[in-house]
Amino acid sequence: MSEKQIKPWVKTALDMGPIIAFFAGYVLLKDHDFVIGGQTYSGFIVMTAVFIPLIALSSFALWRLTGKLSAMQIMTLVLVTVFGGLTIWLNDERFFKMKPTMIYLIFGGMLAFGLMRGRSYLRVVMGELMPLDHDGWMKLTLRMMLLFFGLAVANELIWRTMSTDAWVKFKTFGLPIIMFGFFMSQSGLMARHSTAEDDTPET
Repeated sequence: MSEKQIKPWVKTALDMGPIIAFFAGYVLLKDHDFVIGGQTYSGFIVMTAVFIPLIALSSFALWRLTGKLSAMQIMTLVLVTVFGGLTIWLNDERFFKMKPTMIYLIFGGMLAFGLMRGRSYLRVVMGELMPLDHDGWMKLTLRMMLLFFGLAVANELIWRTMSTDAWVKFKTFGLPIIMFGFFMSQSGLMARHSTAEDDTPET
């Protein structure tokens, strides 16, 4: 099924909405404890329980609107559900904090596997958005792989050595800023290896 086009602000709202909601809820509830079924849960755990259905609904809405979910979106949803579920079940926030590490290690590992085979799996996901030649995709994939591994290390360092507040702010604001900055920094590579002109019909 071909992907249907939606307005960029709608996609951004669906992608970022659950994250912003988690942050806002955490700020409101972080100093409160909740007794549910005889068990005491922190505001962080409660917001984790809210975040899981939010991201599931967001993913479902995106699928309904576009007719497609990327492998990255599906994997993120699965890992959020698994690690979020463990966080709630064991009442241990460490599992949810480890989730980004696992996501980035898996994505980085997939890109590394593709590079060893002489292929760019990033092109499979983003090929329609950025028309690049083979060398361009291979270079961008290598840099993206290094970024993912770097983010995995950063996430581990932050959640293990800093406060929960610091980790939530990093996850909510730091990661999107880093990703945006990364793609902005690749504008030169994209310009050098773009095939957009090759796709332009002759007049």
